[in-house]
Amino acid sequence: MKAYFAIKFHEDSKNKELIETISKILEKKGIQTIVMMRDYENWSKIKFTPKQLMDLSFKEIEKSDMMIVDISEKGVGIGIEAGYAHSKGKPIIVIAKKGSDIPDTLRGIAKKVIFYSTPTNLAKEDLITI
Repeated sequence: MKAYFAIKFHEDSKNKELIETISKILEKKGIQTIVMMRDYENWSKIKFTPKQLMDLSFKEIEKSDMMIVDISEKGVGIGIEAGYAHSKGKPIIVIAKKGSDIPDTLRGIAKKVIFYSTPTNLAKEDLITI
């Protein structure tokens, strides 16, 4: 199974460890992830125009079986990607650190919302059955 993994990116890649940890947990569950910052931008070493980046994102969402959104930190791009995935009929699973505010609009299109205290807690969650 392939999942487009959307998460707030930082130019300094300060959440690289979080992204890699969650991706490894998902991989152990049989979910291959696509992460734009990692797989296309090589942790900010490769630059794309906003249009190029969104075009690539939309293509990857279309090729994915599902979308996983970490909304612990909000980002406009995350909402755009989630809306696109929903319009394409892709199931969306929202994950977030406990205490995070999940926008009602994202809750409205999510098949599941899962809160975690640490990313390793996600290993206990059923992320495939949606």
